[in-house]
Amino acid sequence: MTDTRPDSLARLLGGRGGALDASLPPLAFALGWVLGGQSIAAGAAVAVGCGVVIGVVRLARGERPRAVVVSVALVVVAAYIALQTGRAEDFFLLQIFVNAASALAWAASIVVRWPFLGVVVGLVTGQRFRWRADPDLMRAYRVASWAWVGQYVLRVVVFGALWLAGQVVVLGVMRAILTWPLQAVCIAVSWWLIRRSLPADHPGLRHPRVPGRSGSARSGADDLDGEPGDDVPPGAVGSDAVGSDAVGSDAVGRDSSQQA
Repeated sequence: MTDTRPDSLARLLGGRGGALDASLPPLAFALGWVLGGQSIAAGAAVAVGCGVVIGVVRLARGERPRAVVVSVALVVVAAYIALQTGRAEDFFLLQIFVNAASALAWAASIVVRWPFLGVVVGLVTGQRFRWRADPDLMRAYRVASWAWVGQYVLRVVVFGALWLAGQVVVLGVMRAILTWPLQAVCIAVSWWLIRRSLPADHPGLRHPRVPGRSGSARSGADDLDGEPGDDVPPGAVGSDAVGSDAVGSDAVGRDSSQQA
């Protein structure tokens, strides 16, 4: 039986690289703004330059061009907003709206019984949507998805308060803190909730137990620790999502590919 370390869900949802990359342009903006004598243009130039460099690195790593283009575009849009309003803190306004939209979308997915966590994990593990026929997995994914709603709500509250106070540097720092570290906590809590919600004899995430069918179960929950399938790129969730705040099948939150 394979080991069932509590970070196994983290391995399914991808690495930390994308989430870390997502926090660099906001930090670069804050740094450029300070070093440029509180010049929004300087901060915007540094942030966009940082975003482009990260995009090139991601392409070199073999990541999807569409995701990279979207990530860079979000940085450009955030910089444009700040330049147009003349308020440096408005660079982070897009991030606030993205997280608010993500929180609403995740909450709605739970209510309509299509919890995004189940959708993403089902695609990553190759189970597609068969988990929806398993009452235990449905319940576990619905419960665990609330952790992601909480993650987005926390970001909206913190970023919103700092935005109202005009704390540009603190916004940049908190953007980094509430990216990968918060996502790691969210994944750990999600995993704990899933393990707590599933019966002890449940065969695991890769083996939905469909009522009335035989052979769908396997003793033990060892497969919960498995690696993503070959048809799903590593980091499909996290670099564009689950970590970076995006909503959809490409990411869990990836607090959308990478967000500004």
